Amino acid sequence: MSPPNHDTPDAPPEATAPRSTRGRRRVALMILAVVVLLALIVGIWPRFHAHKALQAQTAALEVPTVQVTKPEAAPSNTELILPADIQAAQQTPIYARTNGYLKNWYVDIGARVKAGQLLATIDAPEVDDQLKQARADVMQARVNARIAHVTAQRWQELMQTNSVSRQETDMKIADDEAKQAFLASLESNLTRLSHLQSYEKVYAPFDGAITARNVDVGALIEAGSAGGPSRELFDIARTDLLRIYVDLPQSYSDITVNGTQAQLALPQFPGRTFAGTVVRNTGAINATTRTLRIEVDIPNAGGTVLPGSYGQLHLTLPTPHPGFSLPANALLYRPQGVQVATVNAQGKVVLKTIVPGRDFGSRIEVITGLAANDAVILNPADSIVNGESVRVQQDTSTSAPKNTSTNTSTNTSTSGAPP
Repeated sequence: MSPPNHDTPDAPPEATAPRSTRGRRRVALMILAVVVLLALIVGIWPRFHAHKALQAQTAALEVPTVQVTKPEAAPSNTELILPADIQAAQQTPIYARTNGYLKNWYVDIGARVKAGQLLATIDAPEVDDQLKQARADVMQARVNARIAHVTAQRWQELMQTNSVSRQETDMKIADDEAKQAFLASLESNLTRLSHLQSYEKVYAPFDGAITARNVDVGALIEAGSAGGPSRELFDIARTDLLRIYVDLPQSYSDITVNGTQAQLALPQFPGRTFAGTVVRNTGAINATTRTLRIEVDIPNAGGTVLPGSYGQLHLTLPTPHPGFSLPANALLYRPQGVQVATVNAQGKVVLKTIVPGRDFGSRIEVITGLAANDAVILNPADSIVNGESVRVQQDTSTSAPKNTSTNTSTNTSTSGAPP
């Protein structure tokens, strides 16, 4: 007979089922926890890193980065481009000095004439008749004066022998003097009429070109002093030398401009200039325009430049006390005046009020208020104030190629941005 078995009998299947179910649940929970943890690591960690980068970038932007430049010496000469009034060295209208009708004209517009050349003739028969009458009157007066003079001499001789009275002798002498005076008057009138007759021929007063002809054959000509409207016969201009008149701004009137070389540019001659010299100025400021008128003489032997043309005069003037030169985008316009923002050795902003001078277009001259070693901020913000901390951007253009610096700046601007 076998001994009794004291071991615990096997658990029924209903008892072992809950244990296996709990194990599977525990494994599922562990897997879920791992999945959740991985999701947290994958999703949150990049955002956390981007947040840290954004904070670092924000902290860096709290101190603005600026570009600076050093003042440069302003040029010692100033080139002015001024509108020019181009005139001939001599230009005058020619009028008639006697009344009549135009008989002939011998030159037309554009003709080159010499001094004393005959331009036209005027038919003035009245003047010719008056001249003939004057000549006859002079001949008659000369005869009368000669008789009176001989009579006076004879009476003076007779008075020496007391053959005539002194009173009668004085009367003869006075008559002689009156006849001589009357002769002189008639001779003067003859000379006047001779001059009027000479004005029937119109001559050129100087070498030049005929720029206008306003009369034709048969036209009624009236002298300028006849009381009627004077009519210009011709207009003549001397074009071998041109006079250029320019109005110089008052700010340059303290510079000695006489003797300064100048260049005339004309639109019809691109790329070509005509040299001249400043010969004189008015010596007074125009009260209306506040300018000083100067005159420039330019030789024009070939007649290339026509009087009355439009041109521009390039004038280079010395500057006695040149200042500094700055880019125009470095200026600040404040109620205190024109200012520039500079950076000191501690990286702080120092605003300086300046006195601007010449305008060079993209650059401005600074007369006072700036030192040669000042670091001037370019494109300063309108809100910039004294004492503000800034970071000076290092110029790497000389140490790195252009493409490299461009790529670096691009990468810097995009780094640290959140995805």
